[in-house]
Amino acid sequence: MSQTTDDGLVRPGVGGGLADVVRARFLLKLLVRKELKVRYRGSVLGLLWSYVKPGVQFIVFYIALGVFLGLEKSPRNENGLPNYAIYLFSGIVLINFFTEALGNASRSIVGNGGLIKKIYLPRQLFPVASVWVSAVHFFPQLVILVAACLFAGWHPSVFQLGAAVLGFVIVALLSTGLGLLFGAANVYFRDSENFVDMLLMVATWASPVMYSWTMVQDKLGPVWFTLYQVNPITVAVETFHWAFWLPTTDGSTPVPPHLLSIWLPVGLVVSALVLLWGQLTFRRLEGRFAQEL
Repeated sequence: MSQTTDDGLVRPGVGGGLADVVRARFLLKLLVRKELKVRYRGSVLGLLWSYVKPGVQFIVFYIALGVFLGLEKSPRNENGLPNYAIYLFSGIVLINFFTEALGNASRSIVGNGGLIKKIYLPRQLFPVASVWVSAVHFFPQLVILVAACLFAGWHPSVFQLGAAVLGFVIVALLSTGLGLLFGAANVYFRDSENFVDMLLMVATWASPVMYSWTMVQDKLGPVWFTLYQVNPITVAVETFHWAFWLPTTDGSTPVPPHLLSIWLPVGLVVSALVLLWGQLTFRRLEGRFAQEL
């Protein structure tokens, strides 16, 4: 788990990257269990908070946007989105996974400073474990989404289900890469936490979670809309809408142009590049984690 320099000496505290996480997957499992136990220690509801928090968030946004601002299609409002509740929730579950994963991963190294200073183990385990914990919270919300879609007459194709899986992979790769990047930077610059908080606030509104992509296209024009589509979160949310929401409608609502042929591969490539960037930065900075903490 250490690097050998040109003169034959071993540089301590520098691991082999994400390959060490694969080799130490038993430790990863233990860290995930530890994070879940610590988070819900003394809690009455425990894991049920995974249902309560997004449920309250959904109700607030649905009333504010769907009812008051008229985004829900109704006999009085023909310009709204049909089944807006499913449209909204399918975006919320994905953006919640991203915000929780990145927020916790960016604080994971500093939060586990006591353990890092005592023993050596692959440092990448901590941000990756934070993403896995967020995935544990994501799947109960996904079950609720699928149940609501089935109640609304959901009839997806195999391609739509596959696109949803790839949308989740995009967000997982992106949150892991950014978690490694900001988790390492936070050891040296604690302002990174505030920057991540602002980034997460922007991410919620910079993707079509609560509004339609057609609104963005109409306001921004083709050039800026293309830049908007480069955002991996935008691509992932649109694939979730295509997989979960669109099959509950009559199919007349258009999907973003070239979603599968261009933007889905672009989202995967961008997320993979961010993961590579985060991994390289993490490996460059991890050698002095113990001293800085």
